[in-house]
Amino acid sequence: MQLSLLNLMRDRTQRCHRSRKERWCPFGGISMSIVHAGFLGFFILVSQPARAHGGVTLEDDQCIIRIDYLRAHFKVFQPLTAGHEEFCEDLPEATESVFVMEYLHDALTSMSIDFRIIRDVTGKGRFARIADVEQIADIDAVTLFHKPASVDPDVYTAVLSFEEEGDYIGIVTLWSPESTETRTAVFPFAVGFRGYGYWPVIGGIVILLQIQYFLLSGRFRRWRKPKKPRLTVVAGGRDSE
Repeated sequence: MQLSLLNLMRDRTQRCHRSRKERWCPFGGISMSIVHAGFLGFFILVSQPARAHGGVTLEDDQCIIRIDYLRAHFKVFQPLTAGHEEFCEDLPEATESVFVMEYLHDALTSMSIDFRIIRDVTGKGRFARIADVEQIADIDAVTLFHKPASVDPDVYTAVLSFEEEGDYIGIVTLWSPESTETRTAVFPFAVGFRGYGYWPVIGGIVILLQIQYFLLSGRFRRWRKPKKPRLTVVAGGRDSE
């Protein structure tokens, strides 16, 4: 479907540039190029795999946290309100939450893992990165939860209870037993976020299809075309309305 729509728009745009007939160029050909690019960008965005933010991504319907080149399955449970339902970062309720990492690299089984949750005071929201966290003068003052570095050879878990909805940042830091080098990943997330479902996507498709229809049908051209005065015959001659 995406290729058919894009091919149709490409054909219309080429005709617009080849032909001088106004019916193929609602706005001199520029609008067709803009809509063509808009459709292309929109469908590329929709067709991309859904991604979370920060160090956590959604790959093949699985939430993955990346700490440098190391990866782990990442999931969050809220057993008191959502049972066994899994969440990828954003959480619907301010309640007890269980953060779980299942290692995808054997190296993680022998590494020390430090886990911290802070209130988002960076002002960057979902775009917060490690550099933004490093600029916080007193990170302990904004820390909601901290599990000191520990080695968990099987599965890493951290349990905490959120008392307020809002924006937070998770920080995962690794220490290798062979060196003092550390690796850190951050993931901004929201508590009290229930999402918007598919409505933004559906609404965007409807609006773009409507714009495309108006352009291809020539309605914009007819609206812009000045109306000609109508002539009526009256007694003793002709007059215009």
